[in-house]
Amino acid sequence: MAGHSKWANIQHRKGRQDEKRGKIWTRVIREIMVAARSGGGDANANPRLRLAIDKAKAANMPADTIKRNIDKATGNLEGISYEEIRYEGYGVGGVALIIDTMTDNKVRTVAEVRHALSKHGGNLGTEGSVAYQFKHCGQLVFGPGQSEEKIMDVALEAGAEDVITNEDGSIEVITASADFEATKLALEAAGLVPDMAEVTMRAQSAIELGEDDALRMQKILDLLEELDDVQDIYHNAAL
Repeated sequence: MAGHSKWANIQHRKGRQDEKRGKIWTRVIREIMVAARSGGGDANANPRLRLAIDKAKAANMPADTIKRNIDKATGNLEGISYEEIRYEGYGVGGVALIIDTMTDNKVRTVAEVRHALSKHGGNLGTEGSVAYQFKHCGQLVFGPGQSEEKIMDVALEAGAEDVITNEDGSIEVITASADFEATKLALEAAGLVPDMAEVTMRAQSAIELGEDDALRMQKILDLLEELDDVQDIYHNAAL
């Protein structure tokens, strides 16, 4: 992503998510349920569940709501069973897309995703068609003005794979997905709180789009964001 305004892209993404804040709880609840079902309801022994609970707390979800959905997932309460499905495809100008969903109806979900893509010139691809353009990793991003030297010292000592200073002054810490939590805790203990921290699919390079194509690409992303079954969208467009 070198040469692009990483910080502007992140702020843009966060702003779009804030506009859709009403859907955050729905998506976090699904993440909690799938994490608890696959790894158990004990957050101390289930890193994915811990991360989902952190997201829930950041969205001001009450503790009893969190517990109730963990209980549903682990069989203590009756609830809906969700399945994780990843779709790969293309947007405008060859932009690569990975779309992670959680659904109780695969037929509905694939039809909705296909429609959202095709309406503005995108299309679904086959499994593996774009995944090689992304890296599954932990990503912690600090806004411009932070101490690069301090972040680098703490992050690398904690086991981070790389620390990248972007042209806009933002700093990225990249970790193996398994080392994300330990690195995040080490940084926070040193008083370094990232502006964004997540286990993600990080694009290895970016595609620049002209103004018209960027607008069309944003329309595709907006339609996908509006789908209830869509949890996360990863792409390599420099918007």
